[in-house]
Amino acid sequence: MHKLLKVTLIATALAPSLVFAQAVSGDREVTLGGQGQSDKDLDNNAFAMTASYGQYLSNQGQLGIRQSLSISDRDGDDTDLDGATVGFYDYHFGRNELRPFIGANLGYNYGDRTEETFSAGPEAGLKYYVLDKTFVQGMVQYQFLFDSGSDVDDNYDDGILYYSVGMGFNF
Repeated sequence: MHKLLKVTLIATALAPSLVFAQAVSGDREVTLGGQGQSDKDLDNNAFAMTASYGQYLSNQGQLGIRQSLSISDRDGDDTDLDGATVGFYDYHFGRNELRPFIGANLGYNYGDRTEETFSAGPEAGLKYYVLDKTFVQGMVQYQFLFDSGSDVDDNYDDGILYYSVGMGFNF
């Protein structure tokens, strides 16, 4: 009886982490986030969205691609479309509902108001699983822009911080 009590207590203590043991090796993941703004007359409008697709290579490591798109429509001006496509690798910590991660990204920025250039940098974030395979995510990325390998050292200190909040799904 004493052994059964110990097993029951251990199983009860581990149950929350087992319920929220989301992404495992081989799982795929999709995230979505967006924002918008308009003036009071709806003459000047802006919309931005980010979507990503990733594959878990292990229970912690994820490789993927992220697409950002922004549209701005100002009164009297043409509509501008800008985007960035980046590949990323993120390493996740923990197996509970709260999963911090760190990673790196490498990509390309382009568009009407953006100088076309490469970008790279570190990223970090936090996923909070609200359901077994559904989470809310916050992330910050530091990206420095460069045209060639020789620009990397010169431009590292002149980067841009990107912040995002969205939600995601594992399948």
